[in-house]
Amino acid sequence: MDLLKLEKEYTVHVYETGPDGRLNLYSLFDYLQDIASDHAVKLGYGRDDLIEQNNFWVLSRIYAEISGWPSWGEKIEIKTWPRGTDKLFAVRDYEVRYPGGRSIALATSSWLIIDRDTRRIKRPDDTLAMYNYDLLSEMALPRNAAKLEHTASNGRYTPQFSVRISDLDLNLHTNNSRYLQWVTDCYDLDFILNNVPLSVEINYLAESRFNDTVAIITTEGKENSNEFNHSIMRTSDNTELCRLRINWKNNHT
Repeated sequence: MDLLKLEKEYTVHVYETGPDGRLNLYSLFDYLQDIASDHAVKLGYGRDDLIEQNNFWVLSRIYAEISGWPSWGEKIEIKTWPRGTDKLFAVRDYEVRYPGGRSIALATSSWLIIDRDTRRIKRPDDTLAMYNYDLLSEMALPRNAAKLEHTASNGRYTPQFSVRISDLDLNLHTNNSRYLQWVTDCYDLDFILNNVPLSVEINYLAESRFNDTVAIITTEGKENSNEFNHSIMRTSDNTELCRLRINWKNNHT
C-alpha cells in the first residue's frame, strides 16, 4: 500500500512567488507535475518506461480547488496517488497541505498514453487500470476534471505573442505550466494583488512549438462574475491549444 502513495515536502522559493509574496499558481501546478513524474517512475510507468514501449504520457485535464496560499520560505507537503482509469484516462489525485495538516489544495488530473509514431491514444493496460484498486473510493475531489466549453469568440483578445525557447520542455513542446503562466499575465496587476484563485480547471488540447504565434481569448462566466474562461489559440491555423477556467476570490471579503 505504501508504494501506491507518494509524499514529498517542498519549500516555497522566492522565484516561485508572485507580486503578493505568495506561491504563484503555475508553480503550484509545477509541484503537482513534479511529484506525479516521480511517483510514475516508482510504479514502473515513468517517462523512460513508456519510451521503451514507444509511448509517452500527456496531461489532458487537471482540476484543483485551493483554500490556502503559502508564502515565500514556507514548507508544504504534497501527497499523490493513482486512482485507476476513467475510459481512456489514467486518473491521479493530489492533496496539498501545511506540515501541521491544514489544507492548501485538492486536485485531480487525467492523463493519456500516446503512441510516439502515430500520435494515437493508447488504452491503459490492465495493470494500470487496477493498480490502485484499493484506493478507487479515495477521491481527492467529488468529480474528475471535466471537458470545458470553448470560450466565446467575442471575448477579449490579448495581443499576439510567440512561443519562446524558455517556454519549451525536453520534448520541444510548450511546458504545461506555461499556459497557466500566460493566462495569469492576462490579468491586471491590481486584480492579482487583490484576488486569489479558488479553483482552476484546465483542458490541454493540442501541442505548440517554438515560434508558434498565439493569442488568448477571455470571457467572464455566465453566472459568476468572479469566473473567467480562457482559450489559448494558435493564430496561424486557428487551433485551440488549451482551455482554462479560473474562479477567483477577493482577498478582502
